[in-house]
Amino acid sequence: MRDPSGRLLRLLSLLQSPREWTGAELAERLGVSPRTIRRDVDRLRELGYPVDATQGNIGGYRLAAGKAMPPLVLDDEEAVAIAIGLRTGATAAITGIEDASLRALAKLEQVLPSRLRARLTALSQAEVVLSPGAGPTADPEALTALAAACVANEKVRFTYTKAEGGPAKRLVEPHTVVAAGRRWYLIAFDNDRNDWRTFRLDRIAEVHRTGLRVPARTLPGAVDPATWLTGSLIAATGSVRAQVLLHAPIEEVAAQVPGRNGILEPVDARTCRLTTYPDSPQYLARAIALLPVDYTVLDPPEVRAELRALTDRASRALTSGRRRS
Repeated sequence: MRDPSGRLLRLLSLLQSPREWTGAELAERLGVSPRTIRRDVDRLRELGYPVDATQGNIGGYRLAAGKAMPPLVLDDEEAVAIAIGLRTGATAAITGIEDASLRALAKLEQVLPSRLRARLTALSQAEVVLSPGAGPTADPEALTALAAACVANEKVRFTYTKAEGGPAKRLVEPHTVVAAGRRWYLIAFDNDRNDWRTFRLDRIAEVHRTGLRVPARTLPGAVDPATWLTGSLIAATGSVRAQVLLHAPIEEVAAQVPGRNGILEPVDARTCRLTTYPDSPQYLARAIALLPVDYTVLDPPEVRAELRALTDRASRALTSGRRRS
């Protein structure tokens, strides 16, 4: 690339990917010499970008975290993906993120090229994002800190308030953060209890990353986090789960029923079973009513009663409509 300004932006875009680049790799990508790459890296540093360099045969360049966030360089698809995420975040079940998402979206749309603004305008006119409804929300700072600790295999301390008791200090090894329905959960190994535990994020406060990294643990039975979460919450206080027999093959259902609805298991060649995440009977009945296949609610009675009430209201609404016409 002969245009120095364009080459600098392209170099910055490459360095913003989560990997380390050798000088030879960057030179090949940009069609210049390694010496030119060194000069361009120095130029980026002068502009405030913290570019780290390691020496040796396997050394290379990477963009480090600085005191302030420098401007990002995004391609078209990345910019659209971020804008869509911000629109969704405006209705997320996370405390205070709605206004922050809208502010960030306004800043992004202001600098987008006209061709991308047209795509987002078309999307906003056609989309409808449902609110998660009333209920507890997660703290965004706690969510991001715990997610980062999961990736880094780093122990954290926090204060946790149980539904039936007061706050208590916990020291854990975070494994996964899971969004299930309207709630967020942390799956972690509790060092004080020497066992795995599940924590609701809306009950976590005062998160402190210790800086102590430990080997990654595997969930008991080598199950996936969604399966573990469902199993650990089955006996959760103040919530219920439902089991629903779906009258369709699991291959067909899996393509239509999202993972947030629960865990699917095959029963036979023509049916499968859905085990929902624990929640209130009212919420579960509404979620089950929207299933796109025929079904039979197996248990519990509370959910069946709520589903019957929904059916009765819908029947009365239809009958009332016929009378008016």
